[in-house]
Amino acid sequence: MLCQASLLAVWKHAPRVIAAFCLLALIPADSAIAAPTEPAADRPTGPNVLFIAVDDLRPELGCYGHDYMHTPNIDRLASRGTLFNRAYCQQAVCNPSRASLMTGLRPDSTGVHDLRRHFRLAVPDVVTLAQHFKQHGYHAQAISKIYHAGLEDPASWNVPQMRPQAPIYIDPKIREDIRRRREQLESQGIATTRGPDRKDPVTGMTLELSTRKRVPVHGPSWEAPDVADNVLTDGKTADRIIELMRECKAESKPFFLGCGFLKPHLPFVAPKRYFDLYPLEDVKLPDNRFSPKNVPEMALHNSGEFRVYSDIPDAGPIPDDRLRDSLRAYRACVSYIDAQVGRLLDELDRLGLRENTVVILWGDHGWHLGEQDLWGKMTNFEIATRVPMIISSPGQKHAGVKTDALSEFVDIYPTLCELCGLQTPEHLEGTSLVPVMNSPDRKWKDAAFSQYPRPGLFPLESRIRHMGYSMRTDRYRYTEWQNSKTGEVVARELYDYQNDPEGNVNVVDEPKNAELVKQLARQLAEGWRGALPKE
Repeated sequence: MLCQASLLAVWKHAPRVIAAFCLLALIPADSAIAAPTEPAADRPTGPNVLFIAVDDLRPELGCYGHDYMHTPNIDRLASRGTLFNRAYCQQAVCNPSRASLMTGLRPDSTGVHDLRRHFRLAVPDVVTLAQHFKQHGYHAQAISKIYHAGLEDPASWNVPQMRPQAPIYIDPKIREDIRRRREQLESQGIATTRGPDRKDPVTGMTLELSTRKRVPVHGPSWEAPDVADNVLTDGKTADRIIELMRECKAESKPFFLGCGFLKPHLPFVAPKRYFDLYPLEDVKLPDNRFSPKNVPEMALHNSGEFRVYSDIPDAGPIPDDRLRDSLRAYRACVSYIDAQVGRLLDELDRLGLRENTVVILWGDHGWHLGEQDLWGKMTNFEIATRVPMIISSPGQKHAGVKTDALSEFVDIYPTLCELCGLQTPEHLEGTSLVPVMNSPDRKWKDAAFSQYPRPGLFPLESRIRHMGYSMRTDRYRYTEWQNSKTGEVVARELYDYQNDPEGNVNVVDEPKNAELVKQLARQLAEGWRGALPKE
């Protein structure tokens, strides 16, 4: 494994997409709904879909049992729908997770394991979730981040995806410092941004982002400006989604609207009033700020995503006061997003669309906030792979219930198809969750599956040396780290959540677990098809 300093160097010179190269920025925020680019389908008879994606949101919400969190609006959505208490992403980083969800395919099928590749390199003709709704007569449009930034998918939407423009930081001193440092680097011939490396020759869409080295320039990890919500990007995103709902209502257009909120992704910037909800003296750091006992080194990372910010040390211990500030800031960002969700729900009610709209809210992966001595995503641990997922559907049999059924992001595509009365494409690798919504306590999947490569900060496919395949059953998480070329298992992990709820001890080598490990290894080898519901 690379040493910590080397890992950080990899991170700091790794591909990172910025808004200046996004197709999103090319479309003005006030553009009207355009006519579909494909032949119009018959008018759909099913409900609308409001599709809310929240970047880096972990299931630390009031409705998930965390009463210190101020999330009344997401809690309200949960009271109307089904909360999936054990939902899992297929890879805990933005691009692979979103590509998997939107195609209904797992990462090994999309060919996407990094932040550079577009899924259409491996599956050029796949029909995405939004594209499927578009082809069936829905007006499909996205505001801000649904796909990973810079790797948007024009075929998915009637109108090109756009991202409202707003500053990342508000303080002029921070912005000036970033500008000055960037200019210094660029004057030395050092790149600070990264653009497309390969484009589709017909459509011009980006298929792969550049591998050229660069040094990204970051400010502090958080800021609490005293500004209105819509001075920042996510408030503007909510504004635009509200406008689109009004336009669709006025024109009687069935819609599939993708609303992509950027926070609580770093940097943790939200209006000051949301910080005020969390007095610093009430913010407690997690108890398990240590690596799991007996964990293989490749299961860990150096929190490089966090350490690149100017107020966080590059290496070594991070002072508790800085960690506490950042934890508070993350929670403030969650409450800021919750307020935007509330605005959308209020507008649905005001427009009389609530009883004809499926609302789904999901976070693309979890996020370590000090647990396992990690900050960030990019692991196979429970904290990184477990995600929030709430679905509210008109007239659903059970509203305001939680289910412990194991569920996965690849299940969202077939679920929305069934809820809206659309035929389910044959290529999907997930299972509709409608039976669970109708019977929340029913027996369901035997396991959920995730994976993560190493090196795993911004890996290039050719440089991946190991793939960690992880399986979550009712009681256990079993992970195998396999040589990416030979398939040889070089390390294993086993966590028993019945006896160790935080996953602090890898018990794979305990003699009493020998037969259990063999059984779980066979189950992992059978894969997702072997874990499908038996009923």
